[in-house]
Amino acid sequence: MKFPAVTTTVLGSLLANASAFSTMRQPSQFSRVRSEAFTRPFTQATKPLCANVLKLSEPQKQLLEEVDVFIFDCDGVIWRGDSLIDGIPETLEKLRKAGKRMFFVTNNSTKSRAGYKKKFDSLGLDIPAEEIFSSSFAAAAYLEQTKFKETGKKAYIIGEVGICEELDLIDIPYIGGPADSDKVPDMGPGGKLEVDPDVGAVIVGFDRTVNYYKIQYAQLCINEENAEFIATNLDAVTHLTDAQEWAGNGSMVGAIKGCTGQEPTVVGKPSPLMIEYLESKYGVDRKRICMVGDRLDTDVLFGTDNGLKSLLVLSGVTSEQKLLSSENAITPDFYADDINAFFQMEESSIESSST
Repeated sequence: MKFPAVTTTVLGSLLANASAFSTMRQPSQFSRVRSEAFTRPFTQATKPLCANVLKLSEPQKQLLEEVDVFIFDCDGVIWRGDSLIDGIPETLEKLRKAGKRMFFVTNNSTKSRAGYKKKFDSLGLDIPAEEIFSSSFAAAAYLEQTKFKETGKKAYIIGEVGICEELDLIDIPYIGGPADSDKVPDMGPGGKLEVDPDVGAVIVGFDRTVNYYKIQYAQLCINEENAEFIATNLDAVTHLTDAQEWAGNGSMVGAIKGCTGQEPTVVGKPSPLMIEYLESKYGVDRKRICMVGDRLDTDVLFGTDNGLKSLLVLSGVTSEQKLLSSENAITPDFYADDINAFFQMEESSIESSST
């Protein structure tokens, strides 16, 4: 599957016309979501929220009749690490047969859209390329929309190949990324790290080879060259394997935030960039969209902040105990064990009537 440049793909007409992003013309529009999910304390609730969060019990009535478009997070919803969650292919097929439109949005920036298409294929899921959105793509779309290329500047990347591939598609020059994985700064007497004065943006994405060189380079670009600080997401933990949780991009972003004292522009969930693109491109009604994810501070917040319905699944990082805790202030419309619950009630009813 070939992914042409952003300006000639499904995003082309949108990004070529800044009016399509009418609520996002200035980077400052992102400030309302900058690090909000990362810093928002879970201490705002004053009473247990059990009565306010319903477990999905009548999916047809509560959800399927009210929703035309499902936006699915991937890690913890469709798969864990490289393992597909049981029952997912059958559930997605039933949703398509029911006429539901689906999009798959991940905050993981390690792969480009093309890379995620390959992952879906490897797991036996035939997902059209145009239904896949990653935060690496969101970073490229943001730079495109803000006309970064016209500045003649380049980006410095803390991150993996996904961001590099997306920037290649729109011909934005960059340095860093995997190329800096083995570099060590000179920290001997009089040692210093020289940075490229043409760096105008620092993009921080998930990076399994993050090191002190990258952190120092990024802070110099931001503190001394006034480069914009961009984060693909602020996820605290992620699913590298299905055996345990791993430190997420929030740890990388936190390192840069700590040494610069600056808040990043966040382009992944819960930023509105992706939903505004989907709304503009496909003409979907936000009130008929449901965000399905396993995280309160990104997925559910993405839904509640952007006027969508939201459903939390317990197949990822959030437990039922955490969701219903009196300390949790972020509440979805419904929750379920996993997305197979969309049809399990229906199957139970059929089995009961046949016996």
